[in-house]
Amino acid sequence: MRIDLHTHSTASDGTDSPAELTAAAAAAGLDVVAITDHDTTAGWEAAVAALPAGLTLVRGAELSGRWYGTEPTMGLHLLAYLFDPAYEPLVAELARVRLSRERRAEKTVELLNADGIDVTVPEVRGYAAGGTIGRPHLARALVRRRLVGNVDEAFRPEWLGRRYRLPKDDIDVFTAIRLVREAGGVSVLAHPKAEIRGHALPDALIADLAGAGLWGVEADHTDHTEADRARVRALAGDLGLRVTGSSDYHGTNKTVRLGAFTTDPPVYREMADAATGVAPVIGA
Repeated sequence: MRIDLHTHSTASDGTDSPAELTAAAAAAGLDVVAITDHDTTAGWEAAVAALPAGLTLVRGAELSGRWYGTEPTMGLHLLAYLFDPAYEPLVAELARVRLSRERRAEKTVELLNADGIDVTVPEVRGYAAGGTIGRPHLARALVRRRLVGNVDEAFRPEWLGRRYRLPKDDIDVFTAIRLVREAGGVSVLAHPKAEIRGHALPDALIADLAGAGLWGVEADHTDHTEADRARVRALAGDLGLRVTGSSDYHGTNKTVRLGAFTTDPPVYREMADAATGVAPVIGA
């Protein structure tokens, strides 16, 4: 079995619609794919409706978390799988974060405008096409103006990586883990040692998250070096966490392809057995 547990669609900052994502997953030879858009479950229904025969869909989301136990505070991403999308406390938190994403985009546009760059909020919303607004949508506006060559270049320090990078209101990571668990889901810490993203999460924090109910850690990821992957695996072994691998596919917004990294079948089966919110869906 080939299992990719981290992908994005146009419901957030991917370029494939949910239907296109599932079709691409089948074409890539995947047996299981998870849809994990940022802070939303909006793509779930369309992905299920378009699911190719024989492909299994894991419904999930990538939550914007934050650790408030350090100064400055530290942002992180939590992959939540197979949770009840109607669990109201989690629904409310995700809605709050999505609103914060909207406000951040508006403020970023103001900063760009102040420097003479004529990006508009309607344009950025147009790139999001009704999905969760993210910085890749701002990046596409910069690409359109030929200020950068591609989306990756837009995340350099002189652009969205630092100069025009603004915070948003994330979910306290310990609260996020609790809400996912209460909603019947399981949580996996995404790319925890990816220094290329700005920082690696401290081992002590990961240990505390494990104690709070974290289910697993994503070791095999394109932003991890071989040494990072080995470190995450060793730490997971020490803490009793499961290890996953996945592509973090975003369509044409990133160069990584579906199935670039995968999760071992026994880990996936344990995940499916552990969750009580919703079950994986198999295409008929």
